[in-house]
Amino acid sequence: MKPRLIDIHTHAQFAAFEKDRDIVIQRALEAEIWMINVGTQKDTSTYSRELAHKYEGVFATVGLHPIHTEKSFHDEQELGGAGNFTSRGEDFDYDFYKSLAQDPKVVAIGECGLDYYRLMEGMKEKQKKVFIKQIELAREIKEPLMIHCREAFTDLIEILEKHLTTTPHNPGVCHFFTGTTDNAKKLMDLGFSFSFGGVITFAREYEKLIKFIPLDRILLETDAPYVAPLPYRGKRNEPLYVEEVAKKIAKILNKDFAEVARITTENALRVFGLK
Repeated sequence: MKPRLIDIHTHAQFAAFEKDRDIVIQRALEAEIWMINVGTQKDTSTYSRELAHKYEGVFATVGLHPIHTEKSFHDEQELGGAGNFTSRGEDFDYDFYKSLAQDPKVVAIGECGLDYYRLMEGMKEKQKKVFIKQIELAREIKEPLMIHCREAFTDLIEILEKHLTTTPHNPGVCHFFTGTTDNAKKLMDLGFSFSFGGVITFAREYEKLIKFIPLDRILLETDAPYVAPLPYRGKRNEPLYVEEVAKKIAKILNKDFAEVARITTENALRVFGLK
């Protein structure tokens, strides 16, 4: 049976869900909401794959987030009290991630990309090299990319234009998209889709983008445990709340909720090959 909605970017494997993870996942599944748990480094990628095998309707991505290529802020919601990799940053282990990615329940590489927010001088080149390696891996195993980009769209698009030389029909998704309409146009020309989350329920600056991008290129996400939508703002986010994102998109586009739910679900099934 097909789902009613799909949260294409969430992190139920993160430490924020340690005490009630199964309850949170079951709550979404009972509401006919599927989810993709997105890896950010070795541990969270490995665990996302493990969770995918535990449930029908739960899938995984594996990859190295750009902020984790160097020493970074330790986020207890992500890693809990341990997080032994953040003191040094992680080097991208191509063979390790390839081994994880060959699992049939792993549906994308990432989240990967570029993040120049509060970036230390001299770190851009390493982020670029790691991103290119993940593009190469996605290309080799014929999986889409789950892209993270913050304040770096010019460099991101330049890298994609150069390295997606044999791009598939659906090269992936730019999650939590914050670029301009010009950025969106260039990424659409490359075949990319875009996901939006809870921030659109309380920040109006996303409405222009949502009206500009065709609905057949829009997907839904929560990015849980972060950025919960209204009416849950300030609380821990979870996949169940993706419904609020769909409601807001329907309102912005003046469409029926059922139509937005159907089309965004079809988009996710197509891009990630979910079954």
